[in-house]
Amino acid sequence: MDPAPLTAKIVAAFPDMPAQLRTAARYILDHPGDVALLSMREQARQAGVQPATMTRLAKRLGLDGYDAVRELYARAIREGGLSFSGKAGAQAASQKAKGERALAADMVASLAAQIGRLGEPEALGRLAEAAALLAGARRIYCAGLRSSHTVAWHMSYVLSLLGERAILLDSLAGVGADPIRAATDADAVFAVSVAPYTRATVELTRYAHAQGVPVVAVTDSAVSPLARVARVAVLVSTDGPSFLHAMTPAFAVGEILAALVAGRGGEASLETLRRTEDQLAAFNIHWSPQDGRRP
Repeated sequence: MDPAPLTAKIVAAFPDMPAQLRTAARYILDHPGDVALLSMREQARQAGVQPATMTRLAKRLGLDGYDAVRELYARAIREGGLSFSGKAGAQAASQKAKGERALAADMVASLAAQIGRLGEPEALGRLAEAAALLAGARRIYCAGLRSSHTVAWHMSYVLSLLGERAILLDSLAGVGADPIRAATDADAVFAVSVAPYTRATVELTRYAHAQGVPVVAVTDSAVSPLARVARVAVLVSTDGPSFLHAMTPAFAVGEILAALVAGRGGEASLETLRRTEDQLAAFNIHWSPQDGRRP
C-alpha cells in the first residue's frame, strides 16, 4: 500500500477545493505520519481549521468520514511505515500544491523552532551536563554514521584543534570501531544516531556502556537505543516538511558541546590552539587576499 494513501487524490482535487479544505489538505500532505496517530480534533487544531472541515475533506475525497482517512494511514503504517520514498512523494505533492518558496519558508520556520527548543531550561541542563562529562574525559571517542556522520566528524575536528583527545570512530577499511578497545571509564563516547538507527552505532554504544565507558548521546527519543545506555542524552527533533531528516538541530548540539568543552579547557586549550594556528600558517592552509594577486 502507498504509505501516503491519499496523496494522489488530494493533489488532483486540490485546485478546486475551497480555502479551508485546502488548509486541511495541506496538513495531511505535510504530516502523513500524524494522520493515523492524532485525533481528528487535534489534527484540526494543528491545521488551524474546524473539526468539521476535516470531515468535509474526507467526503470530498470520496470517503464516509475522517475515521476512514485515519484508518487508511494506520493500515499504511502497519504494512511498512511511512518510508523515505513515501515521505518523498508527500513532499513532492506538498511542494507542487504550495510552491517552493512556501516549502522553504516552512523548513526555515521548523528548523528555527527546533533549535529554539535547545534553549529551554531542561535542554540547557542536558547540554551543560554533557559538556562537563566530555570535558572531564581523558579521550573522547566520536561515533556517528550515515546522516549522523557530519555531527560526529565536526565534533572530532573541532576538538582536534585543541589537542589529541578526540578519536573519530569512522568506518574506513572496516576498522573504524577498533580504537574503542582501549577506552576505559576515564574516557567518554560521543555518539549520534536518529531513527532509523544505524546498527553499528548502536552496537558500539552498547559495547562502551558494558565496558563502563560513559556515553553522551545525541538522539531523537528518550527511548532510542542510544538514550537507553547513555549517561547523558541530548534529544533533538528530526521532523520537518521535508522527507529528509532534519539534522541541523543535531549539528547545532555538536557545535554547542564542542564550544563548551573548549571553553572549559582554559589556558591549556588556548596554548594548543596557538600551536595549531602556527602549523596551519606554516602549511599555508587557508586562502588569503594576496593569493588573488598571484599570476
